[in-house]
Amino acid sequence: MTNIRYVQTEDEAFWFRFDRHLPKQEFEHKVQMKQGYVLLEENRPIGLLRYNLFWDQIPFCTLLYIDPKEQKKGYGKKLMEHWQEDMKKQGYGLLLISTQVDEQAQHFYRKIGYQDCGSLILYAPGFQQPMEMFMSKVIE
Repeated sequence: MTNIRYVQTEDEAFWFRFDRHLPKQEFEHKVQMKQGYVLLEENRPIGLLRYNLFWDQIPFCTLLYIDPKEQKKGYGKKLMEHWQEDMKKQGYGLLLISTQVDEQAQHFYRKIGYQDCGSLILYAPGFQQPMEMFMSKVIE
């Protein structure tokens, strides 16, 4: 049975196995602010999603991760649908995500209704990376 819930303090070890970019104090903030979810299958954590508020008013998914052994089974879609529904209940009408242009994720997001809306290229020494593509979705 699949269950999705807000991230909890006891999820820390699981979370940091897959999310190596989030500082520890930010993890604690995600727990307090309920800005992260854990997807469990048969009570075993296999996925996570975290988000921030872009411009302090638009939910922006900053990470969607499904254990590679569990991918291509619909879990990513379930987690995104759960987040979208939660954001809708909280009164938001627009969602943002981003992905690097060299990642397959952009095709996944398009399939679930997201549209390209911009990009960012960083040339700063030490911070170079492939172009980051932003996508949006209106939720009603």
